[in-house]
This record gives sequence, structure tokens and C-alpha cells, in this order.
Amino acid sequence: MLARRGVRCLVAALLWSAAAAQLRYSVSEEVTEGTVVGNIAKDLGIDKNTLKQRKYRIVSSAAEPLFHLNPTDGILYVNRKIDREEVCERSSSCLMNLKTVLENPLEVHYVVVEILDVNDHVPTFPDNETRLEISESALPGARFQLQRALDPDSGSNSVQSYKLSQNEHFRLEVMDRGEDGKIPVLHLHRALDKETARSHRLLLTAADAGKPPRSGNMNIIIDVLDVNDNMPTFTKDSYGAVLNENSPVGTTILQVNATDVDDGLNGEVVYSFGNNVHNKLRQLFEIDTVTGEIIVKGLIDFEAKDRYQLDIKASDKGPVTLSTEKSVIIKILDLNDNAPEIEVTSFSSAIPENSKLGTTVALLSVHDEDSGLNGKVMCSISEEVPFTLTPSLQDSMFSIVTKSQLDREHQSRYEVTITARDAGDPPLSSFRTITVTVSDVNDNRPVFSVSPVTFHLMENNFPGRFLFSVSATDSDEGDNALVTYSIVRSGEEDKRMSTFLNINSDNGHISALKSFDFETVKSFQFQVVATDSGSPSLSSNVTVNVFILDQNDNPPVILYPVNSNGSAEGVEEIPRNVNAGHLVTKVRAYDADVGYNGWLLFSLQQVSDHSLFGLDRYTGQIRTLRSFTETDEAEHKLVVLVKDNGNVSLSATATVLVKVVEPKEAFAASDVKSSAKVDEDTDVTFYLMITLGSVSVLFIISIIVLIAMQCSKSPDYTSKYLQETNYDGTLCHSIQYRSGDKRYMLVGPRMSIGSTIVPGSHANTLVLPDRRRPTEEVGGEL
Repeated sequence: MLARRGVRCLVAALLWSAAAAQLRYSVSEEVTEGTVVGNIAKDLGIDKNTLKQRKYRIVSSAAEPLFHLNPTDGILYVNRKIDREEVCERSSSCLMNLKTVLENPLEVHYVVVEILDVNDHVPTFPDNETRLEISESALPGARFQLQRALDPDSGSNSVQSYKLSQNEHFRLEVMDRGEDGKIPVLHLHRALDKETARSHRLLLTAADAGKPPRSGNMNIIIDVLDVNDNMPTFTKDSYGAVLNENSPVGTTILQVNATDVDDGLNGEVVYSFGNNVHNKLRQLFEIDTVTGEIIVKGLIDFEAKDRYQLDIKASDKGPVTLSTEKSVIIKILDLNDNAPEIEVTSFSSAIPENSKLGTTVALLSVHDEDSGLNGKVMCSISEEVPFTLTPSLQDSMFSIVTKSQLDREHQSRYEVTITARDAGDPPLSSFRTITVTVSDVNDNRPVFSVSPVTFHLMENNFPGRFLFSVSATDSDEGDNALVTYSIVRSGEEDKRMSTFLNINSDNGHISALKSFDFETVKSFQFQVVATDSGSPSLSSNVTVNVFILDQNDNPPVILYPVNSNGSAEGVEEIPRNVNAGHLVTKVRAYDADVGYNGWLLFSLQQVSDHSLFGLDRYTGQIRTLRSFTETDEAEHKLVVLVKDNGNVSLSATATVLVKVVEPKEAFAASDVKSSAKVDEDTDVTFYLMITLGSVSVLFIISIIVLIAMQCSKSPDYTSKYLQETNYDGTLCHSIQYRSGDKRYMLVGPRMSIGSTIVPGSHANTLVLPDRRRPTEEVGGEL
């Protein structure tokens, strides 16, 4: 019931630069934990679905705050049991100022919660019984100040009235001391007579105005004394002094003086604090009982209280002590003894580098406990940072905003120092440093270390093995700097080669899915794209040029001599009457490699007579070194070694069997041999044409066109021995074909299927003689 009665909501909105508002609620003390104070989100019109995302919270430095804000629904709850007398001691109004903060965008709302008093305390006198000694000579009208009752409650729940039990001699007066409450004063209405009554017993009741009201009692025992009929009298009607705060202990503030016209002990005056001087004041001040000097006893702080009122009592030492009281007003003078305090109300520790100018980084509140110029605060910020300090509409509030463009890659962290300085003399200042981190935005593309990239790759690489790598860096951080690699697979030629490549997307390592052959492809080009992982992602590409390096992986191939079985063997017949230097034959070979790997050298590995035959090292021509004699054998075997010039040279051999015949026999044998070779070559050409036709129809069509062109021309006839003086002895490729009754051998660089063969070149086309024609001619001569 206390919670239902205590929670009342007074909503007063005060907008602050469209981002701050102030609400006012009230709640009774002593309500249970979890009591609803008010729905802040609803009263401010804030969508409660965004509260948790925007981190709605109360900014408080208290270890155990009085209130709790639910970040989900925006309702303010009582966090723990509230004792108003503990929170707002001796204060007529108890207001709790709360700061609530929303982020994204940043908003500050001020909430004032008034703690309402509940009549939960009974008025209590310091003593249950007090004893007064009053001389019988006391005149009617004499007043005796009594100890007031204390009630921690406020307002109507505090002590409101006193009541004295019915009697003949005394009446009760109440003196209102404002902040110090109501003081009961006993008024002597009728003179006392000790002979009639030696003492009087009265009952003083203090009551508050709560609902229901509460009260407390104190017994007053009055002892009637014999005559000491003059009270001490102060020499001044009023006393006042001005005291600097932080005055040292032992400082004399002022001196009071009172006199008593009585003689002896009845006229000797002693000083003390009045009965109603609070214990806290007794800890700050003390009075010399003999001299009446008021002395500083504790720390005097202007910010705690700027004015003190002390009741000083002057008493004589008569048998029946007479006393009088006088109030002393002490005003505290403020000194600049408090440095400004800087409180970071809200702070965005990380701010994107693409933030607009004027973006709020933090909200600050500055407070100085001093007053006047001592409490006037000026704030500044370090100049070497891209931020500035702007005052807000509300006093002592400042915003830190961006004043220039941020770039995380230039500087990612700033130490911002805020200086608060008051206007005192000398001025006091304080500093607060906050660290602002510039968060990354994906505004930088990956950059390759080299562009374009050139790699040289040895042919016959192992498929799947690492070949080379490309590398790109991104000056962003995190995912924005995480680079992945891919190969652009576009374009006909590039696409054909890039399909045989694979790239590791994480590190840019490139491997081939096949082994490259220099004789097939000598270079190719492709593009690699480096893409970061930002959103949206940025990318850049680089052209990679790959040059295949030749290896000596092709042995020489013998083109001539070649027999019907495909072996590099041949028989040559020469007349016995030839002279020295006669060309016996020419060994022809080619190597698919290039450079030194394809440069062929010829040598005689085996010869029956070294004095008879010689071999040209570069052309492969076999010539006679001298004329034949009758003693020379009729048959000679020559083994020719053909090797390239690679680091690890490869070689092939050809066997030439030279038969020495008589001149007439040479012509006859030549006719028979030509006929046999025509039949053999016809079969070889037939099989070759079938093979080429199965590989490519286009190639067959080209051959047909080539044959037609050759048929329309009259090629030169070469001798049986295929003499060509300008030939260098190294062939790369050859194709044999027949046109009519003639056979042709096309010699040239190695060509892939689909290449165009242009006939008619004397340098590349050898005409093989039709051996049947010489036979006919010989027969005609005979």
C-alpha cells in the first residue's frame, strides 16, 4: 500500500538542444525494492524497441545506486530501500538528479526524483528526563529554554507542536528557529515559593502532524533554589564574525563577554554552548569557558555550509545557577580551494574514420564546488587533435566534436586532454584525458607489390606443385584488410591458359594443374584479382606475364636416313670412280628444343676406314676424303652420332651402309632401288595421311589445298642424294606428301595442328626424286 500511495508521477519536459529532456517523478521513502517510479521511455516518446540497442542507462558513480533503469522497457525502478533521512539529512526537499543516456544518436535526459517523506519516526527528546534549578526569586516572565525534540522526518512529519502538562506556575512558549526547528521555552507565569513546594514535575509532549500523528514525552523536574537573583548579561546585543574556510584549528573567531552584578560565586561567569547546539557544530567549534573565546576545532568548509548560528550560554556559579543565552552568527568566506571536476557523461570510444564534421565524440559536465568567480569554469582541449570543444545550452555542459576529417591509416588513436580552469585567484585547474580510437572504414583497395608481375617458369613442371605467388597489401585493418586472390577467367586465349592454373585464395600461391611444354606454348598472360573482405569490398588486379623456359627434353630425331621399319638406317651406293670430296649422303635431323638445346652436332661414332670418309660437324654431310682404290672394301658401315648442346645432352644415331659399285652397276641398282623406295614410301605416306586425317579435318583440307597448289607448279628436281649446300643440318619438323608422281618433304619449324603450311618454299621443301624416271632415261640411252 505504501508503494501504491508513494509513487506519483509529475512529468515536466524541458528540451535541451533537441537531444536532452528533463522529467520529474516522486516516490515515497521506505517503498520496497522494485517499486516502479515511472516509465521514462513512454514519457519521452522513445521507442522502447530501440532502447537496448542504444544502450539506455543511468550514468552514476555510486557503488549501490538508489534507482535502476530497465534498458529493455525504459521503466525506472527503486533499486534498494530508501531512507530519506539518510539521503537528505535535515533538508526540506529531497531531490535526486539522475542522468540517463541514449547512444546512436547520443541523447542525455535529466530525471529528477523527489523522495517524499513518510512519518516513520517518533519525536524524541535527547533525554527522557531533564532537571532544572530555578530560584524562588525568579520573577514571572522568566524564560527557560528546553531541549527540543528531534524528529528526522521533514515537513509536517517533523515536530510541529509542544504541549505542557497542566500546572499553576509555568506556561509553554515555542520559538521557531527555522532550519533548527521549533524550540520549547518554559515561561514562568507565577513566582515560585520554595516553602510551598520544593520541586515541580511537568510533562512536555512533542508531536508531529503526520497521519497518523506521532508524539514523544520528556519529564521536567524543577528544583526551586534559594535566591541568586541576578543573571549574567552579555555586553552586546548581537555577535557576528566572518571566518575564512579552511582556517587552521585553534583559530580564534571572536570573544563574547557577559557580566553578573552579583558578588562571589553568584557573579562569576562561565561560558558554554547552548543546549540546542548540534553535536556536529560542537565538532567544528569550541568555546573557552573562562574567556568566552570561540575557537575553530574542525575543518570549516564553505561548500558544506556558508553560515553557522551558535547559542552561547553565560552562567554564574551561584548556588542556584543563573544563565542567559545569546546567538552568535558566523559567516564563512569562500576560498578557491576546490579544483573543477570533469565528468564524462557519455563517451564514444571508437568513431568511424568517415564521420562527418561536427560528429559528437563525448559529452562532458564540469562542476566546481566553489562559488562566485571561484566556481566559474572555463574549458579547453588540446590543439593537436582533430576535435574541438563546444558549449551546450545547459550550463557546465560541453560536447567534444570532430573539427576535421579523420583518417585511420594516418592516425588511429588520439589522446584528448580536457583542461578545466576556474577564475579564482590563484586559479585552480584539473585535467581529464580520454582515448579516442578511429575505427576503420573500407576506403583502401588492395595494392600489389609489383605491377605487372613477370615470372619465368621452367617447362615440365610438376602438376599441382607451387610455381610462384603474387602478393597484395591493404592499408585498412581487420576484415577490410583481409585479402583474397582469384584468377580472372575471361578472354579466349587467356581463358584457355587460366583454366590450367589454380590460386590459393588466402596467400596468392599459384600452382599449375598441368605440365607446360615450351615447344607448345612459350608465354602466356593472365590476371589476378585481389579483393578485400570489407563491405562493400574493394579490389584491384594485376597482369601476370609467364615466360616458359626451355629444357633439353627432346632428343634429336633422325629424318634421313630412315628405312621402311622406321629405323635410322640407310644404304647408299656410289660409283668406285668418284673423286675426293664426293657427297655420299647427308644425315638430316631436327630437335624440337631451341637455342643450345636444339643446336645439333654430327660426329662419326663408328667408321670402317677413317681415311676414306669424312663428316661435316655442322651440316651432317658425308663426303669422300680420297678416291677409291682396288684394295678398298666394297662395303663400308658408318655410324653417325647426332647430339644437341644441352647441359645434359641428348643424342641419336644413324647408320649409313655405303656400297661401292662399278659405274654401270650403279645405274642399274639405282633404278631397282628407286622402284622399291617408291613402293615403301607410298605405304608410309598412306598411313601418315590416315593419322593426320583422324586428328583434324581442317588439316586434311589444308593438305588438299597444298597438294592442288603443288600440282600447278613445276618444282625443281634434286638428285638422289638431296644435295643442299645452304642447309645448316638442323631441322625442326618435316611432313612428307605425294603430288602426282612426285614426293615432297616440307621442312620447317615445328607446327601445331591447325597451323597453315605454305608450300613452294625452296628453303623448306625438298623434292624427293622419282627413281623410276632415271631408269627410263638410262634405258633410252642404251
